[in-house]
Formats: sequence, structure tokens, C-alpha cells
Amino acid sequence: MRRPLNLRQVEAFKSVIENGTVSRAAEMLSISQPAVSKLIAHLEEDTGLELFDRVKGRLAPTERGMRLYEEIDRIFAGIRQVENAVAAIRREEQGQLLVGVMPALAGAFIQQATMSFLRSHPNVYCSIQTRSSQWIADWLVTRKLDVGLISSRIDNPYIMSEPLMEHPLVCIMPLDHPLAERSVIEPNDLDSVPFLSFDPESSTGQRITSIFESYSVRLNVVLMTTTAPTLCEFVAAGLGVSLVHPLFISGMKGRVAVRRFEPLVPFDFQLCRIRENRNAGLVETFLRETRLTAERISRELLSET
Repeated sequence: MRRPLNLRQVEAFKSVIENGTVSRAAEMLSISQPAVSKLIAHLEEDTGLELFDRVKGRLAPTERGMRLYEEIDRIFAGIRQVENAVAAIRREEQGQLLVGVMPALAGAFIQQATMSFLRSHPNVYCSIQTRSSQWIADWLVTRKLDVGLISSRIDNPYIMSEPLMEHPLVCIMPLDHPLAERSVIEPNDLDSVPFLSFDPESSTGQRITSIFESYSVRLNVVLMTTTAPTLCEFVAAGLGVSLVHPLFISGMKGRVAVRRFEPLVPFDFQLCRIRENRNAGLVETFLRETRLTAERISRELLSET
């Protein structure tokens, strides 16, 4: 009768697969290389499976080895979810709030919203994670985050979301740009004008590309970036013009000219949180401060357009 599997053997096997070599696995597990090799050998003996091919002194996983790894990884993912739930409970008890924010809002906007929240909760530990919208959505579902600010709607029964600051994109440009003399900017006005754009895979980048293609306007893209603060700084420095959501330019008042753009290109963000969050009190307060910050910035910035 084969012996039951040993957890240490499973950990060694998983570490070798993920790190590529026995030496790296040994470092990660804080044990010797011979110890790792012995654990792997015992695992193969106990399972009756050849999990690795020995090629020039290196271990290469077999097909059976990879099938076993996939199952082990699924089980460890479940364990990580339990760990995340424990962390969420501890956050509630210790007064912690974890917020995920897309890069476009990682500048003045999230700083102002968070500072407003901390003024009423000075003893709360607040962590801001800047990541992609999809990353934030995934971490909300697994309870690694309490709040998320993203650019696209999420169809998930465990996540509650609401639109934040629905408003058309505006045109921003250097203060001394010739187009600043106009009150309204149209697509043809930007034909061949140096233009700063977002990643074409982003929701903002896709909308910008679509509107100009529909008007057969050739954009002269001189810079492409994934973050709004970077884009706005280059506009303020005189590199070119761009189309952005008003929230992107919070903190830029007096540094760039803001003009209405037609036809209107509607855009909003999504303010998200997990359903039945144990951290509900802090979450609701943060959501309220975020809404108020968006409303205030909206009034300030849109008065220029």
C-alpha cells in the first residue's frame, strides 16, 4: 500500500515547476537542494508516477507531472482564497481599507478622495494599489480589495458598481496653443496636429480611435501612454493635445487649456465594491468621499469648458 501524500513533497514539486530548477526551489523553500531532490523522488515513488524527465542534470516536467501540477495549483488557489478571507476579517478588526485604482485616476483625484476619507478616519490604514481594471475586478472578487475604481462595467454577481462622473471627453492643450482660442474643438481641427494618446487597448484609447476613424481624420500621435498623469504632464509641457475625461485633469487647473469637444464622446468610470463586505462601514464612507470629490472636481473643471 502506498503511503499518503506528504504536504512537504507537494510543496517541493510545486516549487520546482514554478521556479524551473531544483536550486531555485530550494531557495524558495529554505531547504537544501538534496532535500528537494529527495522529496521529489519520494513523491514519484508514493504516486507511482514519473513526474519529471532528467535531462542533462535538469528536471523537465512530464505530461503527467503537468496534469498533477494543474490540480495542485487549483487546490492551492482555494487555500489562497481562504487566506484572503482571513485577511479581510483582520482588516475589519484592525481598521484597514484596500483600494484598487486604474492608472488614469492614480494622480490628484485618488489623492484628494483618500485624504478626505482619512480626515474623518485618521487611525485607518489605507493602501492604494494602482493596477489595470481587469486586475482590480479579479482582486475584488477574491476579497483582496475593498473598493475599486475602474473604467469598464463588470458583470459579476458578487460585485456592486455604480457610474462615477458621467461626462463627455474634453480636449486639453497647452495654454498657448492656437486651438485654445476656440470654444469648441471638432475632429477636423485635430487633423495632423501633434496628439497624445492612450494605449489603443484601453477603453479611452478605443473610443478616441473610433471617433476619429468615423470622421476620416488622421491623428498625428507623437506620444502614447497608459497613465493619465503622464499624458497630462506632457500636454502641459507643450508636446501636443489630447482628449481626456475631466477627472484625468484634476490637479492640472491653470496648467492646461480645457475645451469642449464635439461630437460628444460619453465616458464614465465605475466605482465598485464587493457585496456583503465585512468592512462595510469604512467602505461606505470611502465611497461617499469619492463621490463628493468627483462632484467637486466636476464643478471646478467643467466651468472652464
